[in-house]
Amino acid sequence: MSEFIFMLTHNDSTVPNALEICRDLRVPGLRYVGFKDVGLPFARLKELSAAIHANGQQVMLEVVSESVQDELRSVRAALELDVDYLLGGTHADEALEILRGSDIRYFPFPGRVTGHPSELRGDVAEITAGARRLACLPGVHGLDLLAYRYDGDVEVLVRSVVAAACAPVIAAGSVNSLQRIRRLSALGVWAFTIGGAIFEGAFGGTDVRAQIESVLAAAGQRVELDSPPVSGVR
Repeated sequence: MSEFIFMLTHNDSTVPNALEICRDLRVPGLRYVGFKDVGLPFARLKELSAAIHANGQQVMLEVVSESVQDELRSVRAALELDVDYLLGGTHADEALEILRGSDIRYFPFPGRVTGHPSELRGDVAEITAGARRLACLPGVHGLDLLAYRYDGDVEVLVRSVVAAACAPVIAAGSVNSLQRIRRLSALGVWAFTIGGAIFEGAFGGTDVRAQIESVLAAAGQRVELDSPPVSGVR
């Protein structure tokens, strides 16, 4: 079973009506709600973080800015936004200096991340080695893996990173079907994010709450993989 993180985002950007949607998000079993560092002004993001906390949920901010300056600016903003988790970003060493002494749980991107929406590039061995290095850094609590934004064999990649990292792995981006949810859970990811697919009605119509309930039900189902884990890439 994996945790579901509902992202108030579409096309890697926080949706304009995120705060209005948040007011109807007291859904049993929904423990984590997140948004991106782009799409809304800082003051609105601060309101959004407070509203998520008021619902009794943990707040996750995912960094998708492309420049190092914008990324580190967002890391600093995470402290003021009072988020519980900071996901993404590719400049972990610099981010850790900023986060030093805070209670924020940090899950950076492993691998070579390009573009917006973000995509993952590189071979499995390269991404796995980077994931292992990141997971060993003091202050890194887990990894934010762009699993279905990868242009290779997704299941081989996820198996390899989960086995090598010895830290919780979040599968982020393009989780757009119940089948993908079940496969990710069977592959051992700690959590997965969904945002745009829900706003596009991928899980049954336009009712956000009903779709969230469908995703939570799928995340709670145990599924056995029909192929053994990949070895030799730890």
